[in-house]
Amino acid sequence: MKYAPDDPAFADFVNALDPVNATAEESPGFVWRMISTEANSESLQSFEASGWLVNMSVWLSLEDLKKFVSSTLHRSIMRRRVEWFDEIDEAYLCLWWVARGHRPDFNEAMERLDYLRAHGPSEKAFNFARPFDPP
Repeated sequence: MKYAPDDPAFADFVNALDPVNATAEESPGFVWRMISTEANSESLQSFEASGWLVNMSVWLSLEDLKKFVSSTLHRSIMRRRVEWFDEIDEAYLCLWWVARGHRPDFNEAMERLDYLRAHGPSEKAFNFARPFDPP
């Protein structure tokens, strides 16, 4: 992040979080999302304290997630991300299939992201540009 959460320059992003999350939760195919303040993980808290934000959710299908990501509200915020976040030269988005009822945690997400960065898209970790079918 370029700014502290309470910096006025970050206000538009912070103010958009609740509406965007509410839209996600009301979207077809939404199952669950991790709420950072409820996650009991020192590694997550340390990661976010270093200036990163974590957004993790579970969806019934890749198509459902794509529909939400391409929604007008989500796209309007993502178009402005360069205002609030530094450019990242490596993969920062990672997708993978989870078993029904499984709720991934931060450590699992980081393992998958590290794998994607090291090996590229595969059945273990992929992205929108190169998705894999569920097992």
